[in-house]
Amino acid sequence: MEDKFMMYNTLSKRVEKFVPNEAGKVGMYTCGPTVYHFAHIGNLRSYLMEDILEKTLRYIGYDVKRVMNITDVGHLSSDADTGEDKMVKGAKREHKTVMEIAQFYTDAFFSDCKKLNIKRPDVVEPATNCIPEFIHMIEELLKKGYAYQSGENIYFDTSKLKEYYVLSGHNEDALLEGVRDDVDVDDNKKNKNDFVLWFTKSKFEDQALKWDSPWGVGYPGWHIECSCISMKHLGDYMDIHCGGVDNIFPHHTNEIAQSEAYLGHKWVNYWMHVHHLNDKSGKMSKSKGEFLTVSLLEEKGYNPIVYRLFCLQSHYRKPLEFSYEVLDQMVATYDKLKKRIANLKKDGEVDQAAFAQFRSAFEAALCNDLNSSLAITVIYDLLKADISDATKYALIGSFDYVLGLDLTKEEEAQENAVDSELEAFILAKIEERKEAKKAKDFAKADAIRAELLDKGVSIKDTREGVVWELI
Repeated sequence: MEDKFMMYNTLSKRVEKFVPNEAGKVGMYTCGPTVYHFAHIGNLRSYLMEDILEKTLRYIGYDVKRVMNITDVGHLSSDADTGEDKMVKGAKREHKTVMEIAQFYTDAFFSDCKKLNIKRPDVVEPATNCIPEFIHMIEELLKKGYAYQSGENIYFDTSKLKEYYVLSGHNEDALLEGVRDDVDVDDNKKNKNDFVLWFTKSKFEDQALKWDSPWGVGYPGWHIECSCISMKHLGDYMDIHCGGVDNIFPHHTNEIAQSEAYLGHKWVNYWMHVHHLNDKSGKMSKSKGEFLTVSLLEEKGYNPIVYRLFCLQSHYRKPLEFSYEVLDQMVATYDKLKKRIANLKKDGEVDQAAFAQFRSAFEAALCNDLNSSLAITVIYDLLKADISDATKYALIGSFDYVLGLDLTKEEEAQENAVDSELEAFILAKIEERKEAKKAKDFAKADAIRAELLDKGVSIKDTREGVVWELI
């Protein structure tokens, strides 16, 4: 296979030709969600563009194995290893157990992904599944002298590294600029850059999830999980590691530190980071302004696929500003494009030479550091071209494997038809959930919602009662 894909590598700070460790195969890791709340559309921009990356690599012929973690323990509310565990915070907010919160918001996350045509990774692993792997890596780091015990916690010793800031380009004086919260002083640390590998019960007596370890009962730090989960499923060498730009420091910086100290060699060859989605006031987050979720867009009448198109019209390495005015423009653009495609005559011979020419142009756009906007332009060029409708339709169907815009999907009522047996089942489950909520059995109510989601049924609580739809 000819290696023709070019991508910007955060590690080298330049666009490089992508060459995998093993010819024809790609090991790819995605930092998954911390499942303590709904994902906002800014979070989902990263997953959407990572989806485009995976599908592009598959489209041009690579065999891709993509792994994603689910953070259901260990991620504190501050990047400085301080503050409350986000999962515990979510459980307190909703008066549920941590695992109930984790399951509910994991289901919600993948429901949102499905609405955005984001493919589920080949492997999805919750952090709580891998406690033995975390403990083993920490034991090895202690043996090698890269970790130390202090205040009954285990810390990684960044002073043992020649280059700690190799990914982020930070220096010690700029430490505060890279985190989302001010760094509280931790007197247990030898160096201010050091980070926690394992917290013990001595510091977190009320932590909901705790495990036995050689250092006492406690739980893992946030950073250790991605290193261990990726190695468990992809081995000791990885091709591509993905995430949002806010993961560069400290999360990915710490991942590199502990992984390469543990392995004794370079770990990841290519790092791909997606820039922020902003609104007019700045970076979008869960803590300010209107909490923009896929469900909220749907409630306002927007097809989630229009948001996907909105993201694809901009390069993933550029900040993108969201507004409803721009989204309204995107609705008009999408509707016109769908109408033009629907009017194509689908029968007839496919011109193989023209097919190859336009597919080559489409691949060239995507292979140029995922230039998704240029890839969409190829569709407009194709629609204007003097070739048969059958050829155009076949090409658009091929392109849409990567773009995921439902361009050749016929919006017919029968597609959403529900047989009477399924409808009776849905209504019975909604009534059962209603009784569970009356009895304040919220765990059962959430389990019923999850059961319906598994069957492709989304439910919403409104003032008029519960409404449902197929997804």
